Amino acid sequence: MKGPLDGIKIVELAGMGALPYGSLRLADMGAEVIRVERIGDVPEDKLERPHNFWDRGRRSIAVNLKDPRGVETVLRLVEKADAFLESFRPGVVERLGLGPEVLLQRNPRVVVGRLTGWGQDGPLAHSAGHSLNYEAITGVTNAIGPRDGTPSPPLTLLGDFAGGGLHLAYGVVCALLEAQRSGKGQVVDAAMVDGVMALAMTFYSMHQMGLHQPQRGTNLFDGGAPFYNVYETADGKHVSIGPIEPHFYALLLDKIGLDPADLPDQNDQSQWPELRQRLAAALRTKTRDEWCEILEGSDACFAPVLDFGEAMQYPHNTARGVFLSTGDTPEMIPTPRLSRTPGNPDRSPKYPGADTDAVLTENGFSRDEIEQLRAAAAIA
Repeated sequence: MKGPLDGIKIVELAGMGALPYGSLRLADMGAEVIRVERIGDVPEDKLERPHNFWDRGRRSIAVNLKDPRGVETVLRLVEKADAFLESFRPGVVERLGLGPEVLLQRNPRVVVGRLTGWGQDGPLAHSAGHSLNYEAITGVTNAIGPRDGTPSPPLTLLGDFAGGGLHLAYGVVCALLEAQRSGKGQVVDAAMVDGVMALAMTFYSMHQMGLHQPQRGTNLFDGGAPFYNVYETADGKHVSIGPIEPHFYALLLDKIGLDPADLPDQNDQSQWPELRQRLAAALRTKTRDEWCEILEGSDACFAPVLDFGEAMQYPHNTARGVFLSTGDTPEMIPTPRLSRTPGNPDRSPKYPGADTDAVLTENGFSRDEIEQLRAAAAIA
């Protein structure tokens, strides 16, 4: 079924991690994404390669961007595109001849999405880094981890994927909507640092109001509050509880067998260590599955803590059809879910550059032009 971005054409210079995640979100919603791979990445055997989930739904061409004819090939694609995506350090695409000024001259309506860690300017803009580094200067990494221990890396969910790829996709869609009204493209500067800070906006506000302290493990949402926390069960597994509201909290206590009259007040922070010990002792008396039988589906604000494999088999997730059953490996459905145009994930290219001839032909290249480019090693 077609998605809401059906009819949108996007050219993507192949990158790692955050960029393909961002273009995945666009492709899943129906955009036609043409990924430009390096010519050296085309396998000699032309056999199908396994792919990551985030590689699906985009066709692939292979171009030599060190050859002016390869660059011109990409520019011809951009002339018919709605957006162009890249994730190189600032200045790299300009040196290739694919900078925003050149692209907008060739196609004044094109949206140029630029994804970096540090941003297009600033003292760190030209420095190497990875998701953890970009997260670190936002205050978020310092806020995650045990009270008396070292801050914990938050996987790459915040920097690469939420603050990076998803942030880019959001900016590109906003610019595409505006271009439909104005007829003009523009540049989207999506920095992972900016994206992570935007995600943490509520906590910046809480910090300024004195509602979130710098010390980890002392606040409502960082493990400081006993009633918003993770606890070990009798079998060494874990459960989460989060009944912030008094009536939900009262229900939890009733179901786990604790009398509120025998406990410190829920919101007395000076008594939180004692309350945490009492909750921990109670929750350690049964296994995770036993607590699921007692608490799941109630308003006690409870859920078991699962690993990735368990999450794929969890009844709520399977009932909602989160994972597609096509192919050898289950893949996630496009989200969020749209009622009328939900999108339909397509398969990935068999290998980098597999769609070179088909894509170029569809975009007005003649057979002779394609053969001349191939003979000159400008395309795969």
